Amino acid sequence: MTVRHFLKDTSITALEQAEILQLALEIKRNRFAYQPLTGPKGVAVMTDKPTLRTQVSFCVGVAELGGYPMMVDGKLAGVGQRESIADTARVLGRQTAAIVWRTFGQDRLEEMAAYAGVPVINALTDDFHPCQVLADLLTVAEARGGIDGLPGAKLAYFGDGGNNMAQSYLLGGALAGLNVVIATPAEFQPKPHILAEAQAVAATTGGSVEVTDQPQAAARGANVIATDTWVSMGMEEDAAARQNPFIPFRVDSQLMSLAAPDAIFIHCLPAYRGKEMTAEVIDGPASRVWDEAENRLHAQKALIIWLLAQAQSSAVAPSAAAPARSVGMAAAPEAGSPVGSAGAAMVPDAAPTASSANTAGTADGAAQRGSGPASNGEATG
Repeated sequence: MTVRHFLKDTSITALEQAEILQLALEIKRNRFAYQPLTGPKGVAVMTDKPTLRTQVSFCVGVAELGGYPMMVDGKLAGVGQRESIADTARVLGRQTAAIVWRTFGQDRLEEMAAYAGVPVINALTDDFHPCQVLADLLTVAEARGGIDGLPGAKLAYFGDGGNNMAQSYLLGGALAGLNVVIATPAEFQPKPHILAEAQAVAATTGGSVEVTDQPQAAARGANVIATDTWVSMGMEEDAAARQNPFIPFRVDSQLMSLAAPDAIFIHCLPAYRGKEMTAEVIDGPASRVWDEAENRLHAQKALIIWLLAQAQSSAVAPSAAAPARSVGMAAAPEAGSPVGSAGAAMVPDAAPTASSANTAGTADGAAQRGSGPASNGEATG
């Protein structure tokens, strides 16, 4: 069984990203159409950092997919201290269908994925916030008439260019074919290897990436204006020193006036009015912040469905003589369906029966967990 993870924005291809976003649009129209976690199967939702939207969206989403969201306090469990990450992964992987982790170092998440044997989802690390960017892309797509409106759109981000949101905008935006501009002070640049990866991705999708210290130039003609807090979690002691460099990058009505007439404003939250943006912007007509927050739910549900479908399609390969249907799987979707393109995995049935294939709980699935690092065929950076 091949297990796919979502450890950063480029854990998936451009085509796969589009499939997930299209599925999210369908799920938003019909929230209870898919029930791949009926049982209920458990999904571990583990957090080492403060959380509101991550906890709410994943817990509600797993429940709406028919599953049981099992909240795990990472600090209480002592993951990486009281118990090794590898051992924690082995325990969780044998009892859950997937693991969602909001943590610090990206290396922690990658170690979890190496030993879990079930899909591992990055709910935020110091380097990346890919689930948030999926939700943001969904929000932009809704504002631009669908996912076909993503390629060629200009997204300008203002703030800390080295934080997880900026770096995920570079990767996820480039993957979607966006023209991404990161406006940030010279001393707050993205990590060079992440910028280089984004440039390489953009070269294959028709998008572009740019980093500048000129906020007005970045805003000019933008279709999407994005920002984030100037003080990321774990940097609270440096809050005072981090204020002045970012003041010229505050999103206010003057900056918004430079954007396209129909530009939208997004912010991953929590927001601090009067700092990274003014109240008139976040509470104004261009703001899509509350749609964006809700879209965490729909984008993450689509992601979970898609990841589970990958595992099922690799574990249950239909024969050439009877290709139409596998146990617990829908027939291969037609072109234009939510997960319907060459090589795409099938989506689990909306209402699986008790006999449905459950690769997270079968002997085959268990055999892949609990011994050594998994080989899932994907580069994790």
